[in-house]
Amino acid sequence: MSTILGNEKMAKVASRPIGRITVYWSVTIILAFSIALSGIGQLMRYGGNVDLVTDIGFPLYITNILGAWKLLGVIAIVMPGFPRLKEWGYSGIFFLMTGAALSHAFANDYGDYGFHIILPLFYAALGIASWALRPNSRKL
Repeated sequence: MSTILGNEKMAKVASRPIGRITVYWSVTIILAFSIALSGIGQLMRYGGNVDLVTDIGFPLYITNILGAWKLLGVIAIVMPGFPRLKEWGYSGIFFLMTGAALSHAFANDYGDYGFHIILPLFYAALGIASWALRPNSRKL
């Protein structure tokens, strides 16, 4: 009887990390894809990126800086190894997204239904979730 219970406990313990890793990669891929597309859009000045930046009073060249930082942050959190660089990537994405939300809030540029504030905060939350769920191999 104890052998059956022991195997059952082992199966539960073994399945938990796989679920956590799956959630980690799901969240991280969504975050990386979203931030990478945003960074590429800013570097190419595609779509509404020009208006989005200039409407709140930033100079247009800031899109080059933000786009490059976003792509470097995505590379840092996705590539294997370099745990300290990952910490910098996660913190950079967090500060970039919360800074974007605050910049829009202080400029009274909320967008439709607060979209210009809600979306960056959502990306910041995804970054926090990805950081919190990362496996031990990706921690300092």
